[in-house]
Amino acid sequence: MALGAPRVFVSHLSGVAVFDPVGDQVGRVRDVVAMLRVGGRPPRVLGLVVEVVSRRRIFLPMTRVTGVESGQVITTGVVNMRRFEQRPTETLVLGELLDRQVMLVETGEKVTVLDVGLAQVPGRRDWLIDKVFVRRGGGGLRRRRGETLTVEWSAVTGLSLEEEGQGAANLLATFEQLRPADLANVLHHLSPKRRAEVAAALDDDRLADVLEELPDDDQVEILGKLKEERAADVLEAMDPDDAADLLSELPEKDMNRLLELMEPQDAAPVRRLLTYEERTAGGMMTTEPIVLRPDATVADALARVRVQDLSAPLAAQVYVCRPPEETPTGKYLGLVHFQRLLREPPGTLVGSVVDTDLRPLPPDTPLPTLTSYLAAYNIVSVPVVDESGSLLGAVTVDDVLDHLLPEDWREAAAQEAFGTHGTPKSPENRQNGRGSADGR
Repeated sequence: MALGAPRVFVSHLSGVAVFDPVGDQVGRVRDVVAMLRVGGRPPRVLGLVVEVVSRRRIFLPMTRVTGVESGQVITTGVVNMRRFEQRPTETLVLGELLDRQVMLVETGEKVTVLDVGLAQVPGRRDWLIDKVFVRRGGGGLRRRRGETLTVEWSAVTGLSLEEEGQGAANLLATFEQLRPADLANVLHHLSPKRRAEVAAALDDDRLADVLEELPDDDQVEILGKLKEERAADVLEAMDPDDAADLLSELPEKDMNRLLELMEPQDAAPVRRLLTYEERTAGGMMTTEPIVLRPDATVADALARVRVQDLSAPLAAQVYVCRPPEETPTGKYLGLVHFQRLLREPPGTLVGSVVDTDLRPLPPDTPLPTLTSYLAAYNIVSVPVVDESGSLLGAVTVDDVLDHLLPEDWREAAAQEAFGTHGTPKSPENRQNGRGSADGR
């Protein structure tokens, strides 16, 4: 079943071989990791438990799964070999959900869970558990009698979290729909103990997104309470520039230790960024802009721009360079704004529509010059090149604003949109400048 196909049942994944992009086997699937949610909402599939050759079991995030087809799982090739450790908010689907006794909402009768169906969210790499295959009459997996049927996840009770729960799992489920910046504000207003509990329970990608939105002090506090290997995993999931900013706040010994624990391919761009002064183009740039070769087509460029996880400033333009395409690239040739891409036929080569008028900036460019550059040319992203003309990265307008605003700007903004304890205000109270005093 190809990625994006309607559904795959979890029992069909058990024991399936996992391959990297070149066809080398990484291991075999032993379980699926999910996060239950409140109110009968379909759980999120976080990843797979994969047993590698050494019989070690590792965690493979679904964001690094590119295909589930013909009885095999294909990965991006970037696999973290650290041993899998289940977290409090995580559920092992094969080990904990199958053979469970649940109740059909419509009839109230007890049924046994035989299997669950995973479906991919259209246009994204996110997966949900949306179907449950059950047998009437109970009796466990070994019992053959009884009618079987497939129902929606919301059609059964006994699997989702209880609404009134007060643990970290329920708290996370309650705030799951919040944007990272809003969840960061909630986290900021929790007690240190509860903040550590919630941070420990968040998956790596979600925690990375939230850390990027927190003040420096909160970032350092949360990272310091994580196990070293977990902290390295979270840093790998962060944008390199944000990871570098966070590491620069740590004592040198701790910074070097975490860099050593990170995967080499993830640590390399962070190490490069740490060599630049903070308030310069090199210190603020991201090393992961959209880079294309001049023989790529407009269709290729638009496909890259449409990637959902890409921030709006980074998606606003693509940078055309000679190979290699990873930063530092080959010779930087120019950029193409996405509006220009929309006006060109899909088969047009980006090298033929590249804008060479906007000069790139060197990495030692100071913040005031960067600000003037963005304002003068009405753009949201600036290319940064080295002395040889290779593209090192790009500085986006949001990174510039972070350095221009007062250090407590997040607090001031939060007071407008949130109550005292970080709970979102109603539209009426937000308009009148009032929030719920007790945060509920």
